[in-house]
Amino acid sequence: MTNRHRKPKQTRSQFCGNTRREFFWEMGAGFAGTAFSGMLQLDNFSPASAHADLTSPPKPNAGAAPQRIYADPLAPKPPHFPVKAKACIFLYMYGGPSQMDLFDYKPELQKRSGQTVNMEIRRRSIQRQKLLGSKRKFKQHGQSGQWCSDAFPQTAKHMDKLAVIKSLYMDSFAHGSANLQMNCGRIIQGHPSIGAWLGYGLGSMNRNLPGYVVMLGPRGGPIPGAANWASGYMPAAYQGTVFRSSGQPVLNLVSRDAASDAVRRDNVDTINALNAEHLKSRPGYSELRARIASYELAFQLQSTAPEALDISSETPRTQQMYGLHDPKPNHKLAVGPGPFARQCIIARRLVERGVRFVQIFHGGGHQQQNWDAHNGVEENLAIHAPEIDKPIAGLLQDLEERGMLEETLIVWGGEFGRQPVSQGKNNGRDHNPKGFTMWLAGGGVKAGTSYGQTDELGHEATVNRHHVRDLHATILRLMGLDHHKLTYFFGGLDQKLTGVVPANPIHGIIA
Repeated sequence: MTNRHRKPKQTRSQFCGNTRREFFWEMGAGFAGTAFSGMLQLDNFSPASAHADLTSPPKPNAGAAPQRIYADPLAPKPPHFPVKAKACIFLYMYGGPSQMDLFDYKPELQKRSGQTVNMEIRRRSIQRQKLLGSKRKFKQHGQSGQWCSDAFPQTAKHMDKLAVIKSLYMDSFAHGSANLQMNCGRIIQGHPSIGAWLGYGLGSMNRNLPGYVVMLGPRGGPIPGAANWASGYMPAAYQGTVFRSSGQPVLNLVSRDAASDAVRRDNVDTINALNAEHLKSRPGYSELRARIASYELAFQLQSTAPEALDISSETPRTQQMYGLHDPKPNHKLAVGPGPFARQCIIARRLVERGVRFVQIFHGGGHQQQNWDAHNGVEENLAIHAPEIDKPIAGLLQDLEERGMLEETLIVWGGEFGRQPVSQGKNNGRDHNPKGFTMWLAGGGVKAGTSYGQTDELGHEATVNRHHVRDLHATILRLMGLDHHKLTYFFGGLDQKLTGVVPANPIHGIIA
């Protein structure tokens, strides 16, 4: 397994005894050094290419499968410091939910609705636009007095559990690059996702289930697809496993032959033994290493997945709490709360069984099929808000009743927010990465907190502004990881989820 820390740089006196390739690494500089580092990685020199002994079996977990002949890349690792959170559920609203219609109440926007202002709609594009006040009714809720609109009547009952961050911003106005930055820290493909970083830093608590599970809604998922849950330059074992929204969650999981478990167990052991022998001469080939792990995991999933995903065993009260059987709204694009409720119940069951990171993507396709409210913000909210409101409220209540909320970090939000001005004839809202809202709950979060502010119109973060890299540092911190220390050596750099620009956890929402 790769190290989480780059090995200490050697002194000049130590350097004299080094190998020739180490000499070239120490002497390389600029683009030549960066390029040469990639060659050295292929030669198994850099720390990112240091591999576990394939002949040494992993240490067994409680209830784990028998020891095998290959090292487990997802073996549990201690956090950098003790924390409450053991797992994370990220409820991802693809398309960008409108902050001034949900949690970021703006009386001045309401008062000036219909007035014309100059506003940056796209980067360096100042346009004359008409302000659009929200049609939602806002109230303060709970002892904390946090604002929530009537779009979320059930979630509003749990505002005392939430830390609402109203002053986030990011770099991209476009969905594709914004999704990548929110999920992977960068606006370009090829970097590991948050779930991959957590798997790399902490490992998995249950090797009979994936450590990182992704669930997409019936409409599909975000652009650019699998890059949002990829492992990037890390070993492929850290990438997310997609569970389907209907039918068999994992395709081809059930064996078509009548072979006994013992025979299938022997087949998997034989295949993995051959793969491990093949890998000895190809130590840098992470795809093969991941394939070995996937054969083992697939065998375990044949027995563990059906039980973990069988929500029929949930009580009628629990199913009702999530809105599993509630009717869908009378709109041709609405699917109702059922699919998202099912996913939220499964997410709770997965973290209950030791899955480290679960990400549920709500929305797919284009515009009104997700939270991208170009063609009318009111119609958009009427479609999507009822689909998630009761399931989220049910998840928060269920976790609290089971004593799991303190050890489960919940993150809610999308890739950016919306503009406070009207777009098109149906009063839509355009993209806005300059100021948007997300909330966190459970897992060491300071409950009942409203943090940061946008300007009086809700357009741009002004008070306690935080780039999305600070949100990533916060998630890592709440999960017990220091974003400075969690590094992966690649391309001549100690790569980090937060990148090279300084980042800081948002301490104002950490208990």
